[in-house]
Amino acid sequence: MKALLNIVWGFPRYVWSGWGSIASLLLFITLWEIGHQVYGALVLPAPLETLSRLVQMLTNEGLWGDFEISMGRALSGFLLSIMTGTLLGMLAGSFVTASILSRPLITIFMGMPPIAWIVLAMIWFGMSDMTVVFTVVVASFPIVFVGALQGTRTLEGQLKEMADSFGAPLWMKLTDVYFPHVFSYLFPAWTAALGMSWKIVVMAELLSTSDGLGAALAVSRSQLDTSGALALVSILVASLLLIEYLLMEPVKREVEQWREK
Repeated sequence: MKALLNIVWGFPRYVWSGWGSIASLLLFITLWEIGHQVYGALVLPAPLETLSRLVQMLTNEGLWGDFEISMGRALSGFLLSIMTGTLLGMLAGSFVTASILSRPLITIFMGMPPIAWIVLAMIWFGMSDMTVVFTVVVASFPIVFVGALQGTRTLEGQLKEMADSFGAPLWMKLTDVYFPHVFSYLFPAWTAALGMSWKIVVMAELLSTSDGLGAALAVSRSQLDTSGALALVSILVASLLLIEYLLMEPVKREVEQWREK
């Protein structure tokens, strides 16, 4: 509860400190405009043209529905991956034998290209939501699993002994000793898995579904609608930035303070 209050009260200060990020975005837009001037609208439409196309797609072409579909698939796969990855990773980290046995399997999962999982999922599940969600889970699961395993394995034995010697209740051990340490490993893994989920959803939709942002991107590609494709990419990037900097980053800062203590 104290950590949550720190995040809430420190949020205005965090927002004020984000001017560096805003400056980098403005620099990126400037380079984008220069690229438009050099290569022309067919290759790289101007930022204002892309913004105008984005507004048109949101108001007249029902893009909000595709966004909600993609977001639902991404969150479903993400939640499944963090639940299974966290539980199994902590269990594997609690036992040396399980940790050793899991390493080659996780190497296989992490080394498997997402496009290969998409092809297999299309064979197994057809052109359905299950194909997209399954691909998100298998691509994000190993990231969360490794974070949970490392957090559990690196928990210092002296901390456990100290908590036991003082007769600390189980709930106090979990909240004040075990959880802060493990969570400092878990949270970065969750953040990486969230970004992976959003990217995999779009890739899977582009190949296997007729709705969602990925399908809309496929339509823009087939029509050589460069401004439409960039507008869709802008939505994807903006969504990730909002989640990362307005939701994840404040929590991440609090987690890093736990690690330094």
